[in-house]
Amino acid sequence: MLALRDASGPNGASGSGADAKCRPTALLEPPCGAWFGAFVPHDKANLAEKVHDYEKNVGRKLDIVYTYHDMSAVEGTRLEGQLLTEQEQRVGEDRMLLLSWESKWWGGTKKQQPTWKQIADGDLDASVIDVQAQRVKEYGERTGKKVFLSFDLEMDTRTPDAGTPAEYVRAYRHIHDRFRELGVDNVVWTWIITGYLDHADLFKRMYPGDEYVDWIGYNQYNYYRCHKTDWLSFAQTQTATHEWIRTHLSDDKPLMLSEFGSASDANRPDRQADWYAQVPRVLKGLEGVKAALQWNYRDPGPHCNLAVANDQAWASLRKVAADPYLNQPLK
Repeated sequence: MLALRDASGPNGASGSGADAKCRPTALLEPPCGAWFGAFVPHDKANLAEKVHDYEKNVGRKLDIVYTYHDMSAVEGTRLEGQLLTEQEQRVGEDRMLLLSWESKWWGGTKKQQPTWKQIADGDLDASVIDVQAQRVKEYGERTGKKVFLSFDLEMDTRTPDAGTPAEYVRAYRHIHDRFRELGVDNVVWTWIITGYLDHADLFKRMYPGDEYVDWIGYNQYNYYRCHKTDWLSFAQTQTATHEWIRTHLSDDKPLMLSEFGSASDANRPDRQADWYAQVPRVLKGLEGVKAALQWNYRDPGPHCNLAVANDQAWASLRKVAADPYLNQPLK
């Protein structure tokens, strides 16, 4: 197994040898390249173990680890509702964290599901928002570290069930402003959409505004048989959405490929490996994309396993992760 790279400098360099101009900005943007991260399947008690296993396979430490949380209001007894669990804090000691906070109560009844209107009106402040804001604040005070925080990723798929686009914007802004009122200054606000361009009108209507968004993310895959689509190259999955965001939403916000990946092809075992091999070249041409997070899991439905399928694909992904462009100093 490959030794893990310490992601503290370009090409693995660390300390004073790292070029000062490449150190991350106040918004955790790497000026000289892009972060490499992943979503690693886990349960709430074994995140650190599963991240370490993934890193052994990919040959390096991750820059960003992506986790998900709901808004269950049980005063901290459910790990699903706790931003920055003990496991996340352990992983975050030498990595960055992207916390996806969803206005759902996983396993809760229909009546327990929060709505955007309730959030915007402050109905969840005391039971959910303020409690989690304080946890994030305390993490920053104790460690000096910031976190990426996304509220309701892929919100373009959740209207009208969760509310209207206007109500989503109000809810997002309310959480942002509430955190600010409570003195939480260690959050990098990350707004994540699907990237499906038939939702373009929704993207415009659900964008909270430049003053509320630090990074824009989008989730695009080569689904292949999963959604009965043709095989799409990495460039085909990313380029059109990237160009649309730059034209219609922001020409300067840092962008994140918050979930990217590919299905495999049982008839061509090397196909997924070839797909990943394209990533560094294409990524360098996507202006402003400053992070790429590989999705190593499955989607619901038949033929929807998007995890790395075989040794050839892992070898290809190791080469991606070793590219100097994706090896930037964490501090």
